[in-house]
Amino acid sequence: MSDRQTDVIVIGSGIGGLSCAALLARYGFEVTVCESHSIPGGAAHAFERNGFKFDSGPSLYSGLSYSPSANPLRQVLDAIGEKLPCVNYDTWGCCLPEGDFDTSVGAEQFCEVLSKFGGNEAVAEWLKLQRVMEPLASAAVAIPPAAMRLDLGAALTVGRFAPSLVRHTPNISKLTGSFSRIMDGVILDPFTRNWLNLLSFLLSGLPADGTSAAEMAFMFADWYRPGVVLDYPVGGGGALVDALVQGLKRHGGELLLGTHVEEVLVEGNRAVGVRLRGGKEMRSRRAVVSNASVWDTLKLLPEGAVPKRFRAKRQATPKCDSFMHLHLGIDAQELPPNLACHYIVVNDWQKGVTAPQNVVLVSIPSLLDPSLAPPGKHVIHVYTPGNEPYELWQGMDRRSEEYARQKQARAEVMWQALERIIPDVRSRCDVTLIGTPLTHERYLRRYRGSYGPAIRAGEGFFPGSGTPLPGLLCCGDSTFPGIGLPAVAASGMIAANTLAPVQKHLEMFKDIGCLA
Repeated sequence: MSDRQTDVIVIGSGIGGLSCAALLARYGFEVTVCESHSIPGGAAHAFERNGFKFDSGPSLYSGLSYSPSANPLRQVLDAIGEKLPCVNYDTWGCCLPEGDFDTSVGAEQFCEVLSKFGGNEAVAEWLKLQRVMEPLASAAVAIPPAAMRLDLGAALTVGRFAPSLVRHTPNISKLTGSFSRIMDGVILDPFTRNWLNLLSFLLSGLPADGTSAAEMAFMFADWYRPGVVLDYPVGGGGALVDALVQGLKRHGGELLLGTHVEEVLVEGNRAVGVRLRGGKEMRSRRAVVSNASVWDTLKLLPEGAVPKRFRAKRQATPKCDSFMHLHLGIDAQELPPNLACHYIVVNDWQKGVTAPQNVVLVSIPSLLDPSLAPPGKHVIHVYTPGNEPYELWQGMDRRSEEYARQKQARAEVMWQALERIIPDVRSRCDVTLIGTPLTHERYLRRYRGSYGPAIRAGEGFFPGSGTPLPGLLCCGDSTFPGIGLPAVAASGMIAANTLAPVQKHLEMFKDIGCLA
């Protein structure tokens, strides 16, 4: 029984799904987003406990506070007409084996750090790398994500950048390989190599030899330009999600929370809708777009809906590891002065940046936005970014003593990292929440709690939004351009553009200031 019809159904309200849905609504489609959780935002959602507002996911943002911006997420917000007030800052803290220090975006201050830890030769290598990356950075942003679509209409949208593409042709081929191929030819200093491997890992979940040169080139274009600042949305990550939801609804789209999709309906070799938990059906006139991971999307497809070879290949997509999370609400009285909003903690370079529990990230966003915590308090999010093995947790009963003990044991590395910054933090806690890969799997609908696909540059490519099943598209971190907020926003944009009439696509592009 079909209960309702809509033009496009989007499965999942992660940033990719919301970006796709809001833009489709702006294009005039009737759009319905089906979200299993009671809160929108996917891995980027926010939640509240005892007056503390926590980000469940990303905490480092840039390119959101100005337009036009190279950040695809800002381009989506501009396209749907949504503001996103941000607090700007430029410095974060580092707790590395070599010592503790603050560093800033922008090229000059990091040269001072390099001079201290690597000497003049390290500084010279860094300046050379910046010269090498400059044309690659220009090539990486030569085509705005807002111009991309995956049909013949791309000849009119992407085609407008043909002169630029021709100019950048020698560098574009270099962008498809790994960043290490570029780094290895320039950087010999051990500290700088470790630093670049760390930045690569934070971007893609892989070290430099698995991270695409394009991702790092985009980062160089964004982080090391003159006058650069970082952004934090006023209201936290939840404000970002709210802006996308508001844009979706203002353009006539619909978000259904607590609406779990069990299966994609296939008739006549075409995706025609979804079946929800409880048996109700929803029909789509134009398309179904899955913002679920590649593995979770395959679970939704009936047997025979896609070729066996396609299913087997996508099912075998390698996975990044999962996360541990520590969400704290603390007493802020008499804290150490000059705390930074964010810290990167590395315990041992020799183990490698992807080693379990070796890299820990700390975020204290209420330093920038006091509204996130009650007066005299701070909110803290500590996490191990994509380096917690799911296998340690697989099959555990979340109500068992064994699970409770393991949570405490595996959280210890996060407490120790935080104690390098706030030594007496354990005695300050009003709220203490520990998240595990099973938490990721349950609440974020992440397959095996994974950060996303671990597709190594030079060995494979993130697939586009299309599938062998007509009427089914995909977006999110299992599709091009990959993992991270800007990337998933771009994936949502590309899927929406592919469904939109070319003329409306060009009008949007002009409206956001990317087309003269």
